[in-house]
Amino acid sequence: MKTIFYPENKRGKNDIGWLKANFSFSFASYHDPEKVHFGALRVLNDDTIAAGAGFGSHPHDNMEIVTIPLEGALEHKDSMGNTGVINAGEVQVMSAGTGIYHSEYNASHTKEAKTLQIWLFPKERNIQPRYDQKSFKEAFKLNQLTTLISPVKSADTLWLNQDATFSIGDFEAGKQVSYDIKTTGNGAYVFVIEGSVKINSTVLNKRDALGVYDTSSFNIEADQLSRFLIIDVPMS
Repeated sequence: MKTIFYPENKRGKNDIGWLKANFSFSFASYHDPEKVHFGALRVLNDDTIAAGAGFGSHPHDNMEIVTIPLEGALEHKDSMGNTGVINAGEVQVMSAGTGIYHSEYNASHTKEAKTLQIWLFPKERNIQPRYDQKSFKEAFKLNQLTTLISPVKSADTLWLNQDATFSIGDFEAGKQVSYDIKTTGNGAYVFVIEGSVKINSTVLNKRDALGVYDTSSFNIEADQLSRFLIIDVPMS
């Protein structure tokens, strides 16, 4: 098993008032040649958006885009005619494909919104753009992983144009989970949202991450009540 440690305090940061952004990988004006992507995972931005503020309409193409609100809600509009609000406990996916315009604004005019926006390289280029979102509030169970996204269409998960699987879980102190890589040859990017966990001898605190590859499984142990996201992606 091989690993790459991505500490929270080494992330790129940008504060422009209405947006406080943390970049796990090179993005916008932040560039680190050693942190351009982890396999098919290209972007993981950890954003705090001021009340009423947001990203105006802008284009994307040939990228798989996942939005996971952690606190608050985002108001979404796009060039396919989709409009709506994405709340914490819900997940949004977009296949930008041949091209799409969209905007995302904090749906509240009084409270900040905190969200993860994640981009993956697509499996197939120039597909028809598509949009979907789903609530997982009823699916979450303590000390169990919940699959949010998979490469296979299912009523229980969202799906992407990539051989990628997203899982999330809340685990109490001392609880362990054995994670099996979902697609042969994939690696896993483990991102700690809250708390502290241990993978082998590596301790990950809040917003730390560990890329794990060249293995078929590994164990995660919570040192305290913790929430973490696992992004299982092709490495080539």
